[in-house]
Amino acid sequence: MKITLIHKEAAWQLRHEVMWPERELDYVKLEDDDAGLHFGLFEGEQLLSVISLFIDGNEAQFRKFATLESQQGKGYGSRLLQHVLNQAESSGVKRIYCNARSHKAAFYQRFGLAVTDRTFNKGGKDYIIMERFFGASEEGERNGVKQIND
Repeated sequence: MKITLIHKEAAWQLRHEVMWPERELDYVKLEDDDAGLHFGLFEGEQLLSVISLFIDGNEAQFRKFATLESQQGKGYGSRLLQHVLNQAESSGVKRIYCNARSHKAAFYQRFGLAVTDRTFNKGGKDYIIMERFFGASEEGERNGVKQIND
């Protein structure tokens, strides 16, 4: 197993297959994908899981986290997410957040992300914003935070 930076196009393919197969490929592309760091987890040559990290000063958001359905429950996504959390923290990020599908909140809580009171619906799916702080007080970091909806 290896984790490495990948091109956005590789991330798009897996995002599409896992997250929104019923939509066109363009639906999974983000207008700021060029600004993101896209990570892929490989077993041999096969790309199994992807996640994109967007760092803006001392904040970061991870987006479009997807693992092949046939490979879910094997720890691949957990390894990739932990890698990205470590990457964000070592980059000086104080707050990281995501727009989690509501039914996946328990998964993210295992990595120290906390549920917020901010929710929304997109494409018929319910989301909740979850966040984690690195070495900072929660209240001090929450003020004036720009939210990006997935």
